[in-house]
Amino acid sequence: MPALPFYQVDAFASRAFEGNQACIMPLEAFLADDVMLAIAAENNVAETAYIVRTAETSWHLRWFTPAVEVPLCGHATLAAAHVLFTHEGFAGDAISFDTVKSGRLTVRKLKDGRLEMDFPSAPVKEFVVTDDVTAALGARPVQAWGGMFYAAMFETPETVRALAPDLKALKSLGAPSGDWDRGNFGCFAPGGDGVDVTSRFFAPGSGIDEDPATGSWHTMLARVMSERFGKDTLGCFQAYPGRGARIDTVLQGERVKLIGRAVTTIEGRFFL
Repeated sequence: MPALPFYQVDAFASRAFEGNQACIMPLEAFLADDVMLAIAAENNVAETAYIVRTAETSWHLRWFTPAVEVPLCGHATLAAAHVLFTHEGFAGDAISFDTVKSGRLTVRKLKDGRLEMDFPSAPVKEFVVTDDVTAALGARPVQAWGGMFYAAMFETPETVRALAPDLKALKSLGAPSGDWDRGNFGCFAPGGDGVDVTSRFFAPGSGIDEDPATGSWHTMLARVMSERFGKDTLGCFQAYPGRGARIDTVLQGERVKLIGRAVTTIEGRFFL
């Protein structure tokens, strides 16, 4: 019975029970796609990331939710780097991940122990909020943008925290000309408790009702906040009920730095 190395990590977290859970599985070679998807469904956390070493400082990286393979996942990338730095003996200060649809992603360890990821930040386009989106979210955004996801801005963090969307209705909706499938909505408001922006991320289109900490969403949020408010450096809080995640961002042209911490909660073997 094959036994695969397995780590479960809370990403964008300073202690257990914060941030977002990811399962990381270092492999000698990728398994068949259907097997990796089945393992992700068995793990039943937001993302399972598979990494295969290709050189001294580089790995191939793929991400799976319990339902689909996704083109970009920030928190599982952070978790994968954390596993390599902490458990797999990597002694350098920077790791490169080569991905199918998001190119090369670099993660550096900072002097204070945080990890800094270098991600692409795609263009966004503002558009008019429609009544069906308002009904599905249960509140009307004051502005909206399309890009990787649907980005909906509300007036106050309290409004964002109180959202209780109709997830079944939300799953069929999306941003015009969005690069991702429908049913992926970032909802945010400027301000919050000691931060520049507070958000939540609903992803029924990716098999996740609500994601606790979403790095890919923050690549879009960083650009929206820069274009709307002129802020290129942000302290962000993703307000998932009962957890919460701190993600700092620095927008630099077409790239964005995502900065956070991670902690390991489980280490073991996955038996096939």
